[in-house]
Amino acid sequence: MGHTISPAILIIDDEPGIRQALASILEDEKYHVYTAEDAVVGMEILNKNKIDVVFLDVLLPRLGGLEALEHIRGNWPNLEVVMISGHANIDMAVRAVKGGAFDFLEKPLSLDKVLTVCRNALTIEKLREENRRLQKNVSLAHQELVGDSAAINSIRTLVKQAAASDARILITGENGTGKDVVARAIHLRSARAEYPFVEVNCAAIPETLIESELFGHEKGAFTNAVSSRKGRFEIARGGTLFLDEIGDMSLSAQAKVLRVIQEQKIERLGGEKTIDTDVRIVAATNKNLEEACAQGSFRQDLYFRLNVIPIHIPPLRERSGDIPLLLCHFLNNMETEVRLEDDAMELLSSHDWPGNVRELKNLAERIAVMHSGGSISGKELMGLLNRGGGYAGGHAGGHAGGKKDTLPDGAALPETLLEQNFSEAKESFEKRYLEFQLSKNNGIISRTAEAIGIYPSNLHAKLKKYGIAAQSIKD
Repeated sequence: MGHTISPAILIIDDEPGIRQALASILEDEKYHVYTAEDAVVGMEILNKNKIDVVFLDVLLPRLGGLEALEHIRGNWPNLEVVMISGHANIDMAVRAVKGGAFDFLEKPLSLDKVLTVCRNALTIEKLREENRRLQKNVSLAHQELVGDSAAINSIRTLVKQAAASDARILITGENGTGKDVVARAIHLRSARAEYPFVEVNCAAIPETLIESELFGHEKGAFTNAVSSRKGRFEIARGGTLFLDEIGDMSLSAQAKVLRVIQEQKIERLGGEKTIDTDVRIVAATNKNLEEACAQGSFRQDLYFRLNVIPIHIPPLRERSGDIPLLLCHFLNNMETEVRLEDDAMELLSSHDWPGNVRELKNLAERIAVMHSGGSISGKELMGLLNRGGGYAGGHAGGHAGGKKDTLPDGAALPETLLEQNFSEAKESFEKRYLEFQLSKNNGIISRTAEAIGIYPSNLHAKLKKYGIAAQSIKD
């Protein structure tokens, strides 16, 4: 089902008769009309709803019209505001226009004039939307799902089908496979494309802050909450909210996201008012959420809510035929002309690509910077791969002059580590690294976290993941 939103008009005037007359004529034109008796109430409506045009009286109680205009311009810069007044003068009109008003109307209002000004304001907004659409079409060309494998063709079909609805989507796949590209492709092809695409990396936000990020907070809700702030659900109103790495979200935040999905309403932290939401949720994870549900680290009811349309992106090593097309795509975007010789093409296909498409894109950037152009041989390409920490036909690191590789504490790197796949080796190293850093910092979490540049809550989660003994940890 398509997502359509009728133009919404907000009337802010302290005279009930004016509000009623304006609302009546605008509703006859099939506009959706909101009314407010003063600017303070009007701001609350603007915070909760997508408004296209505001009719704003100059003389208002509590907050004057010109002051309200300044506030609107600061918070909703693309919103057209028509000032109205029964006590107008040239100076006031000039101030209003200089302040960003679209037009200035005198009372008693001419209904024909009101409709004309309203249509003109909406036309300006449509032109802006068309400009944004053209810009997004350019963006869409760069967000295209590149490849000709059966897997990518199947994903293209799913994207097209999913974009036509508002159904929730769960995208799965290893890190670097392009889950964010698929999410954006769905948004840009949907009826919500003119509204925001808001991304939240659930793994990068500390557990103590995730709820504030998602739902916003009121001033004084917690220490350092010096002002009110919108959450990502509000910012994404009308558009798409992309919850990346949702498998790393805390159970507490999961429960609140589930409630929002069920009730279509949120409450800011420290707030009492409910705010209507209108977002399409697309989630992504590199984890097996079915296993996480069985282990109790992910809510099964939320999993079923999110997994309405599942899309799985296979790793690059399972669709090696797409690799040359992807590399050419990245190089073309960088305006770099390079021809790969046959042995270079063979090397691309035989490489394991542990970093998936992200690693391939990094290679393209490296080629663009470090290669002079023309053709590139397999030997040259191998050198560029190894510069990026990858490997081609052998293990990274290995031994040099008979000297064993070592970890940060000087311990010899076990031979078994070199026999593991990339993911297993990474986890083995990370565990040893964290044990070393904890020991170096006397087991103090805050000091260790500061030393290695991560949040203490993230460090706690990693220690729990690797089963590092709790008795050796100090807060």
